Amino acid sequence: MKTVSVLGATGSVGTSTLDLIEREPERFRVRALTANGDVERLAAAARRTRAELAVVADVARLPALRDALAGTATRAEGGRDAVIAAAASGADWTMAAIVGCAGLEPVMAAVGQGGTVVLANKEPLVSAGEIVLAAAAASGATLLPADSEHNAIFQCLAANDARAVRRIVLTASGGPFREWPRERMASVTPEQAVAHPNWSMGAKISVDSATMMNKGLELIEAARLFPVDPDCIQIVIHPQSVIHSAVDYIDGSMLAQLGPSDMRVPIAHCLAWPDRMATPMEPLDLVKLGRLDFAAPDEDRFPALRLAREVLKAGGARPAILNAVNEIAVAAFLQGRIGFLEIAAIVGDILDRYDPPAPATLDAVLAIDAEARAIAGRRVEDLA
Repeated sequence: MKTVSVLGATGSVGTSTLDLIEREPERFRVRALTANGDVERLAAAARRTRAELAVVADVARLPALRDALAGTATRAEGGRDAVIAAAASGADWTMAAIVGCAGLEPVMAAVGQGGTVVLANKEPLVSAGEIVLAAAAASGATLLPADSEHNAIFQCLAANDARAVRRIVLTASGGPFREWPRERMASVTPEQAVAHPNWSMGAKISVDSATMMNKGLELIEAARLFPVDPDCIQIVIHPQSVIHSAVDYIDGSMLAQLGPSDMRVPIAHCLAWPDRMATPMEPLDLVKLGRLDFAAPDEDRFPALRLAREVLKAGGARPAILNAVNEIAVAAFLQGRIGFLEIAAIVGDILDRYDPPAPATLDAVLAIDAEARAIAGRRVEDLA
C-alpha cells in the first residue's frame, strides 16, 4: 500500500487526484491533505479517505476544521508551518498542487524528505528550478510532471536516450482567443477568459491559457525537466488538445501521447508509475475525432510566449520575476482593474525595470518574488 499526501486537495488537480485514489482504496493510504481555506471540502475529503492529517493554511479556519472532523481519527492542524510539516510527513507519493508561490516551501519540504513528488504547480520549476532540482538530487526524490504536456513528454521519452532527441513538440490549445485579432482582445472580459474551450481549470490557469502565458511557463518547465537544448523545444497550436505533446527523434520517428482532455489521465500515470492504473475515461475514438489540426503560434498577438522564451535564455532571477508579476497582473484582470492585453504588457515592463542578481537559495527566490509582486502591485495601481 502506497502512502500519499495531496497538497492543495480542494483545487481541481487535488480533487481529480482524490477521485482516482478513492477508486482504489486498497492501493493507497492517505497521509495528509491540505487546503488554503475551504474547510468544508477539506473535511469531507478527509472523512471519505480516512486521512491521518488535514491541514488548513488559514489558521483562523482551524476551529471550524476541528469541528468538522470531530469524531474521526483525522488530526486537524492549521497555519503555514503546519502545511510545510504535512509536506514533509514522509509520504511515499506527494501531489504538489498548491497554486502560486505559496507552494514553493511545501514542495521543497516534500522534496527534502525523498519519495516521489508530483509537480502540478508551475512555480517550483519556473521560479526556483535549479534549487528544486538540486534538492531532489541530494535527497534522492523522484520528480514526476502532472501537467498533461510534460507528462506526455515524459511518457514519450521513456527509457530513450535524450541524446537521440531532435525536438520536443509542446502542444497548446491556443485558448479561447486563438483566432481573435489583437484589437478584439482588448475588450476581453474575465468571464470570457476563464471559459476554456477544452479543459476545466481554475480561474488563474484559465487566464494564463488565454494569454498563452501558461505555455510560456510550460516552456520554462520543460527546459528544466528534460535534458535538451531549450532551442529544441517547439510550441505548436493544436486546438483539439488530443495530442498532449510529442518527441521527435534523430532517426525520423516522432512519438506522441494522445488522450482525452482530463487531468485524471496524467495524474493516474504519476500515481501508478512505473505501472498503470484504470481511469473512468472512455477510450479515445479516432474515427469520431476525424481530424487533428496544427498551427504555428503568433507571438505578436500573444507576446507572453516571446517574453517566456527571452526569460528562459536570460535565466537568473528572470523566471521568478515573470511568474510573480504575471500572478499579480492576472489577479488584477480578474478583479476588473486592468484590461486583458495589459497582463503581458505589465510583465514585460517590469522585466525591463527590475533585474536583481540570480538567487542561490529558496529565501532569495522568495525575496525576489515578493519585490516583483510589490512593483507589479504599484504598476497596477497606476493603471487602475
